[in-house]
Amino acid sequence: MKAVGYNSVCKITDQETLIDFEAEEPTVGPNDLLVQVKGISVNPVDTKVRSRMTPDKKPGILGYDAAGIVKQIGKNVKDYNISDEVFYAGDITRPGTNAELHTVDERIVGKKPKSLSFAEAAGLPLTSITAWEILFDSLAINEGDGKGEHILIIGGAGGVGSILIQLAKKLTNLTVIATASRPETTEWVKKMGADYIIDHHKSLSDQIKTLNIEPRYVVSLNKTEQHFTSIVELIKPRGHIALIDDPQNLDINSIKPKALSFSWEFMFTRSMFNTHDINRQQELLNRVSAMIDSGVLKSTVTKNLGKINAETLIRAHIIQESGTVIGKNVLDGY
Repeated sequence: MKAVGYNSVCKITDQETLIDFEAEEPTVGPNDLLVQVKGISVNPVDTKVRSRMTPDKKPGILGYDAAGIVKQIGKNVKDYNISDEVFYAGDITRPGTNAELHTVDERIVGKKPKSLSFAEAAGLPLTSITAWEILFDSLAINEGDGKGEHILIIGGAGGVGSILIQLAKKLTNLTVIATASRPETTEWVKKMGADYIIDHHKSLSDQIKTLNIEPRYVVSLNKTEQHFTSIVELIKPRGHIALIDDPQNLDINSIKPKALSFSWEFMFTRSMFNTHDINRQQELLNRVSAMIDSGVLKSTVTKNLGKINAETLIRAHIIQESGTVIGKNVLDGY
């Protein structure tokens, strides 16, 4: 089968950083679906793995988000049939989706939204799972709760921020403050439903004080280290901080006086450790799919970069690493 891979840790500007090659078709496990990949998206994790992790088997295949058609099912599969249209975010411990065919555990797969193309659908799974788990697992908010409380989302115009704003507005009663800095990102987070917008290039705590707001929840989606002092200053006592990035130095003792809670979100945890509730990801993806088809949620895709091949994926990685992506960039399958 056709695939795009990488042979070693590399910068995106290195020669042959990503290459087109012929890969062996994957073996279908008992709980697996074999999916013909019809659309993918690019996430920060794709670029992090490429620049930090030497592949076990060369070339290594990147890619996590995908949408496609089920071509074969494992002997224990019970929720899907051949020809079903699905979408999912994959498993970081297995080969990725930048290929014609891909195997994935059915328990982390959802039914593709009927109202979206395959590429558009592929823009949703990883960010939706991350945002959902932040709200309902990390922050432990119940659907419908949050009246009178505020959530600050730092990095509101990115893929996770775009869907997190929507989920918070549609499934809770939280008031949403999102950060953005450019006119186009400010307009985007407003479109996603943010109640207030502040600039993450300025003091967050000063801007929050001006609004006379004290958020109980703060979700930091990037540059946590840069904003941490301000976060601790502006958050309500006994509030909760959740993050997804990889800060190297945080003064964790500074959160003790306010008795703050602190947690990381990593959407691959359930698949990596085969947790007892791994099928929660299937359930939430099906909820998201239904909410898309009913018009409750909006697609967060802003750009289709073309068909999967090394050239288009190199371009996609360059754009992703620029830090200027609004919403999600997607590609069509082979």
